[in-house]
Amino acid sequence: MDRSVLTNADFPSVDRRQWLELVAKSLGKDTDYSSLIRHTDDQLPIEPLYERAAGGSALTRVDPVSTWKLIQRLDDPDPARANAQAREDLAQGATGLSIIFAGAPNAFRYGLPATPEALETALDGLPLQDVHLRIDVHPQSRASVDWLVDVLKKNKADVQRLSLSFGIDPASLFAGTGWLRMSIEALEASMPQSLAGYFALSLPGILLEADGRVFHNAGATEAQELGIMLASAVSHLRMFEEARQPLVYAVPHIGFAVSVDQDQFLSTAKIRALRKLWTRMLEACAIDPAPVTIHAETSYRMMTARDPETNILRTTIAAFAAATGGADSISVLPHTITHGLPDGFARRLARNGQLILAGESRLDFVADPAAGSGAVESLTDGLCERAWEEFRQIEREGGVLRSLAAGHIQRRVAAARAKRLAEFRKGTRNIVGTTLYRLGQERPFTTLPAERQPVPSDGAVACVPLAASRMDEGLGEPA
Repeated sequence: MDRSVLTNADFPSVDRRQWLELVAKSLGKDTDYSSLIRHTDDQLPIEPLYERAAGGSALTRVDPVSTWKLIQRLDDPDPARANAQAREDLAQGATGLSIIFAGAPNAFRYGLPATPEALETALDGLPLQDVHLRIDVHPQSRASVDWLVDVLKKNKADVQRLSLSFGIDPASLFAGTGWLRMSIEALEASMPQSLAGYFALSLPGILLEADGRVFHNAGATEAQELGIMLASAVSHLRMFEEARQPLVYAVPHIGFAVSVDQDQFLSTAKIRALRKLWTRMLEACAIDPAPVTIHAETSYRMMTARDPETNILRTTIAAFAAATGGADSISVLPHTITHGLPDGFARRLARNGQLILAGESRLDFVADPAAGSGAVESLTDGLCERAWEEFRQIEREGGVLRSLAAGHIQRRVAAARAKRLAEFRKGTRNIVGTTLYRLGQERPFTTLPAERQPVPSDGAVACVPLAASRMDEGLGEPA
């Protein structure tokens, strides 16, 4: 076929008005255009067609010319087995490790023993200077900084070559466990000294992280998760102020951790909205905009116990959304995590999915590929507006820690989860493999033998904890 025939074809131009007239004809007299509009959990409209968005600037990774960091979980209660898993992951393409200690909200009742000896065993012989290391928030976050520093010293690692994130976030710890080791006032008073000790170590990377995953996995909407993270980040800035550190020096040490799920465009928009919100916050603090590090993890909430292979599809879409949204690092939860500690096969699938997205699909080739998309830009701006409302509400409640202590955030998150679950029960939403195309008999799968770890249950201040819950919980367990 002559390609010029297609190239030079004289297609008539159709504007939005003409398109709407065609839609009206196809729908008939009893149905109008509004029936095609769907709404997110934050009541943001999703229309069937958008025009190209004009203006705006690219919202990219901190290092847009490099691939995002491919993170694997280091969460096995057996430190020696965790070390073997890490060696395999790094040899087969992973570029980072997320150290998840027992008691962490994101450990899902497993996790590496929270001792310096366990950490040393798990990291023994690993090329620490060549990988990104992050520690998920847990009850002994401050102590684990010293543990990791000791391991690095024993390995004679060049500190300035390291890529680190210590993930300290009192708000997500408080929400996930229900406890703080000291009063809010004592915590705020002690942070300046802790920060001074950290700076004395001259370590690069992220110290304080605003982690939204515990809120997402408990049922929060996208805007709620963003608003809570923004409130947490502002509380971090206040800690630097109390430590008499210029805020401009604080910014490189603050990062974010966010959940991404199977709603591709909404997850992409959520990461982009987070960058816009942080830029707006820096402007409000009279700080020049600066790149911010965002870690994305696939949602635990979206995972199902029935037909766990469908989780592979969900995590692939979520990882795609995180990559196109501009996440600096991505962690994919293995598909069998709803049933126990994932084995080597499940970990390999989680790792290889990212390798294909980066190495074969080349999702890292274009910086902010969603820029200019009418749909994504509209969702991004809408999430910014709703998240800012949530942030302002939290500030009126005394800040994120006091809002949690009073149960305000928990009530809003619980209401969002209840509404979503009601829609699953009514059938207005479906879950593939659970409420839609359900298997007559579940296929076999394997997990590693491991005992679940207890959740911390003591401290100076208590709040109603936010527990991670799958979207199929409350609909009955698999046979």
